[in-house]
Amino acid sequence: MFSILQKYTDPLVHLFFPHYCVGCSTDVIAKTQWLCSRCVQSLPATNFLHTAQNPVEIPLAARMPIEAAAAAYYFTRKGILHNAIMQLKYHNYPEVGVYLGKLLGEQLLQSERFQQVDALVPLPLNAKKQALRGYNQAAKIVEGITAVWPKPILTEAVARRQFTKTQTKESRVNRWENMQAVFEIVDEAALTGKHILLVDDVITTGATIESCGHTILAVPNTKLSVAAVGYTSSH
Repeated sequence: MFSILQKYTDPLVHLFFPHYCVGCSTDVIAKTQWLCSRCVQSLPATNFLHTAQNPVEIPLAARMPIEAAAAAYYFTRKGILHNAIMQLKYHNYPEVGVYLGKLLGEQLLQSERFQQVDALVPLPLNAKKQALRGYNQAAKIVEGITAVWPKPILTEAVARRQFTKTQTKESRVNRWENMQAVFEIVDEAALTGKHILLVDDVITTGATIESCGHTILAVPNTKLSVAAVGYTSSH
């Protein structure tokens, strides 16, 4: 009976409360999806999760000891992923982060390079910035990852003690300088002896990831890997 009723009520709900694709804005999309099938198929996959010495891994490995690093898709200005990330970070759509996390999680599940990971740490936001946004976008991505690739989530083990301005327009050197001594360990026991996957939305220079990564690696017997939804070489 419920399914029959839903068959007639869903079109009415969609008419008055349309659900748009965050990639191209079409409303021909299931309410459980945030990208239409065309946009999903058009996402520029990197294949980095299956490839060692990829463009995310090489620069990070040169600056700290990591097991593996990758991003699922290329991030280009005004591209599909750019539109989705903007909705996630600046337009109060945390569900987009969960959805993108599921896409990343499916690739992590299939990659042999990340199977030794013990727990996931979303890149922390400063408490002030998180209060302004209402959530940590990296934590939402991690929530989506674990929906398809079950792993413990350590959201309280590392904290971001400084409020840093957006790094988008900063040079590589300035980003690195701005991120020194930004993070601190809150729960060392939760990290000790574990292989941690540090997760962010988009990796550019990797300065923020590097700063947080060094903080985690200072904990005894930890190993570190890195994953993100997007990667851009733009500085």
